[in-house]
Amino acid sequence: MTYQFMQPYTFKNSVTLKNRMVMSPTTTMSSFYDGHVTNDEIKFYDVRAGGPGMIIGEVANVIASGKGFEGELSIADDGDIDGLSRLANAMKRGGTKAILQIFHAGRKSNDSILRGEQPVSASAVKAVFPPDSQTPRELTAAEIDEIIVAFGEATRRAIAAGFDGVELHGANTYLLQQFFSPNSNRRTDKWGGDRDARMGFAKAVIASSQQAIDTYADRPFLLGYRISPEEIETPGIRLADSLAFVDMLGDSTVDYVHTSMGSAHRTSLNDKTDHEPILKQLVQQLAGRKPLIGVGSVEKPTDAEAV
Repeated sequence: MTYQFMQPYTFKNSVTLKNRMVMSPTTTMSSFYDGHVTNDEIKFYDVRAGGPGMIIGEVANVIASGKGFEGELSIADDGDIDGLSRLANAMKRGGTKAILQIFHAGRKSNDSILRGEQPVSASAVKAVFPPDSQTPRELTAAEIDEIIVAFGEATRRAIAAGFDGVELHGANTYLLQQFFSPNSNRRTDKWGGDRDARMGFAKAVIASSQQAIDTYADRPFLLGYRISPEEIETPGIRLADSLAFVDMLGDSTVDYVHTSMGSAHRTSLNDKTDHEPILKQLVQQLAGRKPLIGVGSVEKPTDAEAV
């Protein structure tokens, strides 16, 4: 049997995958204390490369204040490039494309991980989950600008390290999502406000990474964006908000959109009367403008073909 997911796929910027299987980011927590790459990480990707058309590597923080957990990769300094080059080479074995996910954890960190520093976020609002979350410090306008620049610099380093693209981690309640969420963003300046205004930080980060690609990439280089479609907090992101956000992404310079869900067939968590799979709604919203990566409980070839 010939499966559609085993057929090649070419993005609009001409990057071609040998098949449509993507390995989503898998947190191994096996970097050195300073975020440098370990041999364990190299081996982890080396044994998985060659099968999927694309591997999205585990997340790397773009700035010291963005570290979210111990054993996390860093792409915050030029000194990280050599190790990341080894990682990219391992991921690219057998013709697999290598993408590195980059992020800032925001309030999903703590003063232990940050070595005594208070975590930061869009606003000084404590996360509901986990219950022992710490109250973050609200970022200043100057610090927000610094983080936006850091995403661009991280993209430059990923290019230098030999990756085929970067993915902006706007899911799993990290900082990009925190700026969009009405739960975590209560700002009254230009970075807060209504739904459209709360998209401003994501737009600025996309622009910063895209500028780095335009300036430094000597080859076609992918820019992806990952989202979590809903939050269960009140107030929080609802599916209608994410559909509006995805509509923005559809008109942006990103090359693909990637969902973070436990099941590719999941329906709304908040609206139990909505029985249409979220993936289908996202596809309809994108209307062919960007490809969508679905994820969750895809375990067999028949599962992949169904998705």
